[in-house]
Amino acid sequence: MYGPGDQFMFSAVPVLVGITFIIVIGIFIFTMVKGLTQYAANNEKPIETVPARIIGKRPHTWGGAGDTSAHTSYYVTFEVESGERIEIPVQDNFYGMHVEGDTGMLTHQGTRMMSFERERI
Repeated sequence: MYGPGDQFMFSAVPVLVGITFIIVIGIFIFTMVKGLTQYAANNEKPIETVPARIIGKRPHTWGGAGDTSAHTSYYVTFEVESGERIEIPVQDNFYGMHVEGDTGMLTHQGTRMMSFERERI
């Protein structure tokens, strides 16, 4: 009734499912640890208010295949007086209301933006 190939499938499929499960859980744990590490690193840094200029903007879109929804994250790169560049995730309304070249006072804590007061011309 069952051949030698069938025995292999009955023993291999549970192993493959287990390996896939471990990989998915590993990716989830890695992502969580990375986020918590960034959160802790930001908390250890002082809150700074510095003159800055927006030098870049970029969206990152993922999902949208088949029945899933598409999601977009927005990032703005600031250059501060010292020449350091800081890429910060921002809300969609901030992203839409600012353009490259805008200057102002950036208040941030690591990669966490508190505010950006644009200069009025």
